[in-house]
Amino acid sequence: MTVRKAWIAAGVAVSSALAFVMLLAVGVYVVAGNLVNGVGGGSAKALAKGSVPAAYQALVQKWGNLCPAINPALLAAQLYQESGFNPKAQSHAAAQGIAQFIPGTWATHGIDGDGDGDRDVWDPADAIPSAAQYDCTLASYVKDVGGNLTENMLASYNAGAYAVIKYGGVPPYKETQNYVERIRALEESFAAPVGRVDPSRQAAGAIAFAQKKLGTLYLWGGNGTADQGGRFDCSGLTKAAYESVGITLPRVANDQYNAGPHPKRSELLPGDLVFFSDDLTNSRAIRHVGIYVGGGYMIDAPRTGAVIRFDPIDTPDYFGATRVTEDGAKALPTTV
Repeated sequence: MTVRKAWIAAGVAVSSALAFVMLLAVGVYVVAGNLVNGVGGGSAKALAKGSVPAAYQALVQKWGNLCPAINPALLAAQLYQESGFNPKAQSHAAAQGIAQFIPGTWATHGIDGDGDGDRDVWDPADAIPSAAQYDCTLASYVKDVGGNLTENMLASYNAGAYAVIKYGGVPPYKETQNYVERIRALEESFAAPVGRVDPSRQAAGAIAFAQKKLGTLYLWGGNGTADQGGRFDCSGLTKAAYESVGITLPRVANDQYNAGPHPKRSELLPGDLVFFSDDLTNSRAIRHVGIYVGGGYMIDAPRTGAVIRFDPIDTPDYFGATRVTEDGAKALPTTV
């Protein structure tokens, strides 16, 4: 595999009463070639750290291995897309619970997942197993159709098994094709990487945007608009930084976590988003985000009364990181 490296050096002097000066070298790699994607069902796929709330992680891990068409990360992606892991979610179309079953589908496909004698759509211990069982039932309907079984199953979920059988695979419906693409992209953000993660090509531009905002006073809810004096909060800054290079992220930090796969601390590259939480088992509890610039530092908008600045990332509340991808960002639901 051929690897081309593009280096960007940024020298930053930060002065204080102690005349603390540091130089940060920012290296951004552009990688070409085939990387491990880890898609296509199967039990080998583990969940990324904290990507599923701790209360549901064991359920998703267990039932995500129910059949070859699904895996835990795929099941997690569906639950996030449907409800944002909210067991009390209810849509205008009467879809209910963490898996958003409509009453008719629940009546047919809901199961007693926890063996307590009832089938409760509002109970994740029933709804999560039912979602997995429903996926596997759909997969059984289209098992003889050519192409990728997982994608045919997802298409059946959206358009019905008859359409998949009729067209010999994912049908030519834009809504269905987009649904399949979204879930497959989200799947990567819930899976623990099993190989090198492709660096974002827009990372350098996002960093450059953030660097220009150094010294700007924090504003809670700030998006950098003129009426706000060009001020930001933490996720407003990261959203604007990536928007400057053509990638639209959701507004809040805990949703930005799902905008791509998650490199380990030792694998961080400049441009990765880094996250912080008081609950290290639950990405939905993330409360802060910054942009990694190398050398153990990030640019972030810390809090009211502070300015956008460089801060260290190696703190007790460090949760993890996300390497933003265009497909991952596009896949995120607008509301969860």
